[in-house]
Amino acid sequence: MNSNTMTKESSLGLSPDRARKGEGVAAVNRALQVLSAFESSEDGLTLSMLASETGLYQSTILRLLESLMLAGFVKRLPDSRYVVGPRVLILSEMYRRSFNMTDYVVPRLKQLVAEVGECASLYVREGDQRVCLHHVQPRRSVRMHVVEGKHFGLDIGAAGHVIRAIGDGAEGERYDTIRRLGFSVSQGERDPESAAVACPVFMHGTSLMGAISVAIPLYRFDEAILEKLVPEMKRTAFELSEDLGGISPYRP
Repeated sequence: MNSNTMTKESSLGLSPDRARKGEGVAAVNRALQVLSAFESSEDGLTLSMLASETGLYQSTILRLLESLMLAGFVKRLPDSRYVVGPRVLILSEMYRRSFNMTDYVVPRLKQLVAEVGECASLYVREGDQRVCLHHVQPRRSVRMHVVEGKHFGLDIGAAGHVIRAIGDGAEGERYDTIRRLGFSVSQGERDPESAAVACPVFMHGTSLMGAISVAIPLYRFDEAILEKLVPEMKRTAFELSEDLGGISPYRP
């Protein structure tokens, strides 16, 4: 049994550890665990490889594969390898048609604003700029207002630096630090009276989707605020990445 795979969480959201804890229906959990294992190989998996990936007995896997094959989720090739079946494409298309990013982004931003009491935004890349896709304000009297749809350069502001560091692989100490820590801080760059903290958000695996950013009036920004913000922002970015089918390397 591969110890590394025992703690691995797939983008389908079911790890071997969670499957063993009895969350949900055990047989369904194990079937989803087997199906999730195919993410590790585009060429298919043998029975022994599936056993190594999932930690399940081969006899158990065979029974689960029979059900998955009957439903069209798995196919068996002549050389005894198993691959994902056509039924998965139907589910994928159903998901694509029903997917609305706003349904995931706005609730996460509102939750973050409620936790930290500051303005939160989501920025995505548009050409050589970044655009504010969503913005949520707190109820406090002093607020940092950003207009949704507003464009900014990638070379200024915490969100721009995150997009350059993670999306472009930009070189330099600043960008190396962002890639290592999983967040960026800027002070007085876009607005001389504000500071910002930003974290990357991923979707469709490890593809960068954009960056969530929290803006703070510069007169209130200090080390204590930063220590409060970073864990909450990392958690929000990680959970939003999961919502969007992304895999973030920056676990909170």
